[in-house]
Amino acid sequence: MAESVVITGIGAVTPLGLDRESTWAALLAGRSGAGPITAFDASRLPTKFAAEVKGFDPATVLEGKRLRRSARFTQFAISAAREAIADAGLAATADAGGAVPSPPPEGGTGVTLDPDRTGVVINAGVAGFDTIEAASLILHERRPGPYFVASSLTNMPACEVAIDLGVHGPVTASALACASGNYALVEAARLIRSGEADVVVCGGTDAGVTESLMSGLSVMGALSKRNDDPAAASRPFDADRDGFLFGEGSVIMVLESRSHAERRNARVYAVMAGGALTSDAFHVSAPSPEGTHATRAITRALANAGVDPSEIDYICAHGTSTKANDRTETMAIHHAYGESAANIAVSSPKSMAGHLIGAAGALGAMAAVLAIRDAEVPPTINLTTPDPDCDLDYVPNVAREMPVRAAAAHAFGFGGQNCVAVFTADK
Repeated sequence: MAESVVITGIGAVTPLGLDRESTWAALLAGRSGAGPITAFDASRLPTKFAAEVKGFDPATVLEGKRLRRSARFTQFAISAAREAIADAGLAATADAGGAVPSPPPEGGTGVTLDPDRTGVVINAGVAGFDTIEAASLILHERRPGPYFVASSLTNMPACEVAIDLGVHGPVTASALACASGNYALVEAARLIRSGEADVVVCGGTDAGVTESLMSGLSVMGALSKRNDDPAAASRPFDADRDGFLFGEGSVIMVLESRSHAERRNARVYAVMAGGALTSDAFHVSAPSPEGTHATRAITRALANAGVDPSEIDYICAHGTSTKANDRTETMAIHHAYGESAANIAVSSPKSMAGHLIGAAGALGAMAAVLAIRDAEVPPTINLTTPDPDCDLDYVPNVAREMPVRAAAAHAFGFGGQNCVAVFTADK
């Protein structure tokens, strides 16, 4: 029987805060991270706001050549990974290329990572879109810098985190659009269960608040246009929703085999019980209307985790605040959970943090795990006029204290990529 996988560290850089606990506190408080775009002049765009990471100084994370060769999504990932490693009570190897803070006493024994038994799985959706846009704008004047190509690649956050920690286990990166961050945890757990690694640093990252990407999403009709009230723009499952709130950030977790965590007396947040991935194979951006394959992702994830639908207390929904997604996800929850669906608390962090694309699923996983830890579920804010087609318990507007034995995190990406991860309380 495959060994169980546990979560021992979490780090975050989001529009709600530059670390895990400030992000979590904002989610529980129902505070929005939306505001007018500052990254560029958005006056010409139909949507002039986003959920940007505020106050992040990459020079406090990296310096010299490493700073110059890294894109924003990589800088986010390194910062979040360092927090996760320190939170887990682990330490980088002697060959590390970066400085990881000393682990706090409550995190464990401060064991140095085994470089050959530690892997990294960090996924992204839009990756180095900002560096690509910047290089395109200067091509008629001069050549891009020497780090342009490398910095924009999807695998750079994973590779730079591996350099930062000095580890040589499996290092991978996948692009599954909005399902990227969630899938990183599923893949990391597989690497541990297969015996290829004892520890995997995993999650998602993205930083795509650029003029070209925001313009393209606007043309698609994907974004909310509530320019007069950005904080109320993201309203998953509400009848008056008109599109999603675009965001950026990174959430990284440390997954370990249970035996490795127990040997070093590590604090455990929750068990990464299982997960599954399916494909709609229907459309490049729209979900399959009946939610058939999203339903299959849920049922297969529950089966893989060995969890009965009646045991799930909380679902961290994909909940994008688009007409099609919210309706389809509700349908899939009904189909997968049956009578139990009415008894499950469901909420969407995107109502506050926005849609972090490659990091969205990882943020959802963090919310699910911390809900288990704290016995408190974050709300879905801006839910004032329920959509008749969305008839579940979406924890409207105010966080709810409740025991959470098991939780699921949903992530459904462009192209019809459906990923569900399941977490349980440690026993």
